[in-house]
Amino acid sequence: MCPSGRAPGPPASELRRAFDIIDADHDGLISHDDLKAFYSSSSFPPSATTDDEIRSMIYAADANRDGFVEFHEFERVLTVAASSSAVPMPSGVASMFENAFKVMDRDGDGQVGFGDLKACLGMIGVDVGDEDVRLMMKMGGGNESDGVDLDALLKILAVDF
Repeated sequence: MCPSGRAPGPPASELRRAFDIIDADHDGLISHDDLKAFYSSSSFPPSATTDDEIRSMIYAADANRDGFVEFHEFERVLTVAASSSAVPMPSGVASMFENAFKVMDRDGDGQVGFGDLKACLGMIGVDVGDEDVRLMMKMGGGNESDGVDLDALLKILAVDF
């Protein structure tokens, strides 16, 4: 149990910002088209994800099986996924985190470095200073010069801000 009374993971305001970025048509739901548009944005390499992978991501998060991801479903999946590597993630969610990591790892060395992390946080609207990024990397078990791997990045996301 967290002293703050909420589950570990990214703060709700950051999750809302991320959700709103992905919800391209701003209808309060993440659809297949929204997620496809997100992955097709110039920030991602061409063919970052296939239609089957997008369907899998939607299915993994869509608790009520209406074909869309509502904010509370998005929040649940990301909070659970970030809170513990001992909790098995559905393959679609794992794929989503792996794809996001690959995008962040711009040089493909299996590590997200200082510049990578800061740039990606800025891309999703999180304004952080250099010292904050260094602290995040340290919390994940990495450092500014070596970077962090996917497991360390998930630890960073699990920090209860």
